[in-house]
Amino acid sequence: MSELTEAEFQRQVTDLAELLGWEWAHFRPAQTARGWRTPVSGPLGKGWPDLVLSRGTRLMFVELKRANAKLRPDQERVLNRLGQSAEIHVWFPVDFDRITESLR
Repeated sequence: MSELTEAEFQRQVTDLAELLGWEWAHFRPAQTARGWRTPVSGPLGKGWPDLVLSRGTRLMFVELKRANAKLRPDQERVLNRLGQSAEIHVWFPVDFDRITESLR
């Protein structure tokens, strides 16, 4: 079986999240005259997590990684900062049971 792309993995996570009553946002890159850009700016912009999920009083920031991928330093910094006031997670495809438990 081939490895999931990050986009396929993200779709699995967002589908599950919706089934369990979560709302989510993902800021995807768009092609501009200067190349691919994601419309997030400010000190937290570089390294912003893949997903923001909300349900009731819970707020989650999630970075999704393909198998064997690692966080970049800017991603670690942003997640550490966001983790001071919300749940943060770094999920890999092999974590699907843990993902399901976190979203319940």
